[in-house]
Amino acid sequence: MRIAALAGIVVLSTALAACGSSTKTVDQTAAPGASAGGLVGVTMPTKSSERWIHDGDNIKAQLEKLGYQVDLQYAENDIPTQVNQIENQITKGAKLLVIASIDGTAITTQLQQAADKKIPVIAYDRLIRNSPNVDYYATFDNFKVGVEQATSLLKGLKVDTGATGPFNIELFAGSPDDNNATFFFNGAMSVLKPHIDKGVLKVASGQTDFSTVAILRWDPATAQRRMEDLLTKTYRGGAVVHGVLSPYDGLSIGILSALKSNGYGTAAQPYPVVTGQDAELASVKSIIAGEQYSTVFKDTRELAKVTVGMADAVLKGSKPEVNNTKDYDNGNKVVPSQLLQPVTVDKTNYQKELVDSGYYKADQLK
Repeated sequence: MRIAALAGIVVLSTALAACGSSTKTVDQTAAPGASAGGLVGVTMPTKSSERWIHDGDNIKAQLEKLGYQVDLQYAENDIPTQVNQIENQITKGAKLLVIASIDGTAITTQLQQAADKKIPVIAYDRLIRNSPNVDYYATFDNFKVGVEQATSLLKGLKVDTGATGPFNIELFAGSPDDNNATFFFNGAMSVLKPHIDKGVLKVASGQTDFSTVAILRWDPATAQRRMEDLLTKTYRGGAVVHGVLSPYDGLSIGILSALKSNGYGTAAQPYPVVTGQDAELASVKSIIAGEQYSTVFKDTRELAKVTVGMADAVLKGSKPEVNNTKDYDNGNKVVPSQLLQPVTVDKTNYQKELVDSGYYKADQLK
């Protein structure tokens, strides 16, 4: 998708993360003894980001294949709405809750209500904080997501092959109420800081701390305004931006729109290297068009599969598989977690990772 068109959809993209409309539900064979008719409550943040739609659809379809009833709800990034949805699921008699929280600290009371009724809770992709009543967590290796983004930024700037710059970069981070955002940022800075310290990279605005660069609710319009402000205040008199660390495709679209309106995207002044996350359709098209440089692909078909496996095991009285029992402290307990691995996608490998894998159809990327 060309940037001129992308500006119009800036306000439609939110939140972390990325399935396209061709995402296929992973086939799971119904297990003997599944609690047929048992209700599972599933709450997702919003329908305004394509990834969350398909997360919800995949989880629902896979649970139903195993014989469960599913109450799937979307809160449109409104915390009181999500609170009410969870309370309603508890009242309806849900046997288990799968929650992708809007604010990981805002549902403590509802989790206690679930615990009082012995309803287990699985945090989905976003860690729920400050509560002992979170049983399991299914997500990607979020620190590695940040490492992948920063590594891609260095690759685009050719620092990985010896370029010494100095290169002007700007940093963006995700929503401060999303636990994942700090993992992404810290992972990225673990790679970038040594190059900043050496002077190969320069954050020209001087804005390097998480609280300053974070974008509340992952809002693309907010990212666009911040990028416009940076260009106005910092990049005058011929100074140019060479790279932008963006943690999410929706933010990347907003950032690129700001750059476009300030003269970038021409032969004389090409776009900087802009990263992303979630392989959202608009950003994949932008990558193909040579605008956005890369995105981190998190195959949420697999995340849904892992989560459904966790739910099924818990509801049958057994312990689900986990591979991390030390890193995800929610402020009250370390939550046993199952981490999946992300992969960076750029113009060189999108066909293999996104089309050949069945995540998108080739026609969708035209």
